[in-house]
Amino acid sequence: MFRFFVINLSSNVIFTGELLINSSHISKEQYAIMKRWNFLPHDQANTNKLAEESGLPLVLAGILSARGIDAARLESMFPGNAGLSDPFLLADMDKAVQRIQDAIEAFEKIAVYGDYDADGVTATALLYSYLETCGADVLYYIPERDTEGYGMNCEAIDQLAAEGVRLIITVDNGIASVPEVRHAAALGIDVVITDHHRPQAELPQACAVVNPHRPDCPSSYKDFSGVGVAFKLVTALEGAVEGNGIDLLDSYADLLAIGTIADIVPLTGENRLFVIQGLELLAQPDRPGLRALAELCGLEEKTLTATRVAFSIVPCINAAGRIGSPARAVQLLLSEYADEAYPLAEELYQDNTYRKQIESDISEQAIALLEKEPQRLDEPILVVEGADWNPGVIGIVAARLSGRYGKPCMVISCSGDEAKGSGRSVEGFSLFEAVCACKGFLTKFGGHPMAAGISLCTEAVPAFRRAINAYAAGQPRALPSLTVDCVLNPQDLGLEIPRALRLLEPFGEGNPQPLIGVLNMKLTEITPLSGGKHLRFTFMQNDYIIHCVKFNITVEQFEYRAGDLLDLAVTLEERDYHGAPRTSIHLRAYKPAGMDLQAVFDGCTLWERARSGAPLSKRQKERLLPAREDFAALYRYLRGIPGFSGGIEALLARMPPHFSAERLLICLDVLQEHKLIRRVQSGLYCETSILPAAQKVDLFQSNILNQISNASETTEEE
Repeated sequence: MFRFFVINLSSNVIFTGELLINSSHISKEQYAIMKRWNFLPHDQANTNKLAEESGLPLVLAGILSARGIDAARLESMFPGNAGLSDPFLLADMDKAVQRIQDAIEAFEKIAVYGDYDADGVTATALLYSYLETCGADVLYYIPERDTEGYGMNCEAIDQLAAEGVRLIITVDNGIASVPEVRHAAALGIDVVITDHHRPQAELPQACAVVNPHRPDCPSSYKDFSGVGVAFKLVTALEGAVEGNGIDLLDSYADLLAIGTIADIVPLTGENRLFVIQGLELLAQPDRPGLRALAELCGLEEKTLTATRVAFSIVPCINAAGRIGSPARAVQLLLSEYADEAYPLAEELYQDNTYRKQIESDISEQAIALLEKEPQRLDEPILVVEGADWNPGVIGIVAARLSGRYGKPCMVISCSGDEAKGSGRSVEGFSLFEAVCACKGFLTKFGGHPMAAGISLCTEAVPAFRRAINAYAAGQPRALPSLTVDCVLNPQDLGLEIPRALRLLEPFGEGNPQPLIGVLNMKLTEITPLSGGKHLRFTFMQNDYIIHCVKFNITVEQFEYRAGDLLDLAVTLEERDYHGAPRTSIHLRAYKPAGMDLQAVFDGCTLWERARSGAPLSKRQKERLLPAREDFAALYRYLRGIPGFSGGIEALLARMPPHFSAERLLICLDVLQEHKLIRRVQSGLYCETSILPAAQKVDLFQSNILNQISNASETTEEE
């Protein structure tokens, strides 16, 4: 038995007593990062109108209407065989076609210059195989991720020149290759660029630059992946008029689907058609390489979806470039013989298994660095660096860390004097703009709002970290968000709902699986499944009961308990149970009922500001400084439980209604300062329990409270 604390409510002094400590433990890895819930607005009149005009089920019409899709835009969601857009609407497409046709007729050697990710690999295979059918003298080149990096490089151009190449066609890269195109021209090599990444201020002086994001590009559809732009080039070369090349999907939709899904571009418009037809081909693949890969990934007996492709075939193709030579992935896709394809598929499958282990090791090292230097966690952008981390997986690690801590993250691998970084962002913060603001520290950079890649000198890493965080400090903090498409009562979750929602498949970027809000549900039972690996929850509202399943979470990792009121965000599927169809409810997210997580996040941001010693307004100080009853309420709660582990929002839900997140965190700081609690804080995740003590403690004799009270005052309210 340990001594416990008795709070004297008539004074500001805490006295001591005894308490048995038996702290529960939630893995920080399993903590679901706080997200703002966005509820789409619904207009019943618009919903009724769309349902009447389209014949769609009412719930589906409501979701589409809430997503901003009216009858005129339905074709983008249900394209059928309406045909493809005119490829010549893309700027410079006519110039690209003319130069390539000239090269084919003159039998000039052509090089398809690709990229090492799944989008670039499928684009390379698609364009290379098409040019071969045209009788072109063509080869392909994929740069090595480790030694060459992304995009064109002068050494590769020299090598291609030595092989007699007279025309380079880039796919999924090239838009930033201004000096490289100039170098190629000096060697007598023409370049046609096809790319979908955002252009910088200066375009390369190539024969043609085909990129839907060019400011002067008249194409109305902008969201192609790299393989999508390559396919538009193929349709233009084919000179198709009827359907603008729709028949070519029979030959290339499988590659289009893989690359489009892999690059996480919106699954709307033509991209949606690419994936719909591609999934049909992938269900019974003609290419021996894809047939072998599907078998190894266990897809043969499963209904193929975009999600399954994203988590099985795509990682294996990506692994070729992350672990070894990316050219093997192109070879696999082009292979015409099973005895050649299967060993290649096995190599890529094993590479992906090895990649997972490397990724896990680097993640552990990065997390250890953040815990060793916790001040990094207070910075708006997490920057972590390590020696000789595999550059092929640091982007995945960045995504994992960003998801874990709810902040943009840049992971940098330092190898000798050179360093390479890969970053991932959160919705609402453009990491590419942040990187652009720090370009003086970089030797190379590129990307888009949600991801960026950089190269720099190792010695510049600390200065880059300071610079990018100085930039981010001047930007609004972004809270990750989820979108609830509609709110339904629990009694309305019948089979007609998942059957209607199935019409929206395939799901993906720009067309996510609908999230259904089921609000103010009382948790009544938690049941472990599969040996405790998963959980089934029973919820009740007005005597109506529903059951939900959440995968990959244990009882110890779930911070709520029976009796709690929660808001749920769920997805629905129709499943067969012992021969009878039933609605399967998957719990995707949850929060304390009615809690405004944006307000919680804003409070946490203010707390971080106070910890940093930044100036505070008078109103901010009032929000931060606790009253005696605040300490009393928190301490009473902590004294009555073995220990708390979970998100700060879960702890806040246990406090009186007047409590705010910023004040709760300050209370925890002060209790920890006086050694009254044991506490581990990692981002917005907290572990805390009572510590033994034997003396009186005046909580208001606190350096933390003094720092807030004495902080420089500003009139700016943040």
